[in-house]
Amino acid sequence: MDKPIGKNDFILSSHLKDGAALLIDKPIGWTSFDVVNKLRWTIRTKLGLRKYKVGHAGTLDPLATGLLIICISKYTKKIEEFVGQSKSYVGDVELFKTTPTYDAEMLPDCYYPYKELTIEDIQNAANAFVGEIEQRPPIFSALKKNGVPMYKLARQGKAVEIKTRPVTVYKYDVNSYDNEKANISVDCSKGTYIRSLAFDLGRELGSGAYLSSLRRTAIGTFNVQEAWELDKAIEALNEISL
Repeated sequence: MDKPIGKNDFILSSHLKDGAALLIDKPIGWTSFDVVNKLRWTIRTKLGLRKYKVGHAGTLDPLATGLLIICISKYTKKIEEFVGQSKSYVGDVELFKTTPTYDAEMLPDCYYPYKELTIEDIQNAANAFVGEIEQRPPIFSALKKNGVPMYKLARQGKAVEIKTRPVTVYKYDVNSYDNEKANISVDCSKGTYIRSLAFDLGRELGSGAYLSSLRRTAIGTFNVQEAWELDKAIEALNEISL
């Protein structure tokens, strides 16, 4: 499989026909499908086609930024090869409060009494989740129950049983802690919810916690530093000579 196309590479007309993978730095506020749809529309317009295959290799939440691997044309068949690779993230965790979504999409709904914590205390709690673990995904997620995304059921106030599932956390480091906020770095297997790791960290500390920011820095050997900003990728696609 050819190396994905990064910001220092040329996107050629042959890539649109034969397929390729693009490294994209997803902006905040966009869903992964927003990025897919924008790129699909750009390429379809460029080629004058009604249909064109575009897909992504691993969802990022709207409030998260960072690396998406976008597969186009025949490369959509290779999506699972990218999905199966390990992921790396950096993020911020707010302590002493929780939110229904485990992140900043909703306001805190539960507050905990302040207590003195050191970075060592938080790291020791994070260590409990390193290795092969059973993780419970957030109810506000795109996972489906009887064909319906769970976040839709949650917003309707319906009770949903969420089963745990096995994931592997290779690294869960606490880089800093100040003013009730911890900065973390995580390396993990596919399917791991960093929001759940933040929530579970708060539970382990007895303090509550939620994920206030998240950035995916790597997928396998591919780094977000190699990725196109979305608007720059669109400019490059529009400039291709057919």
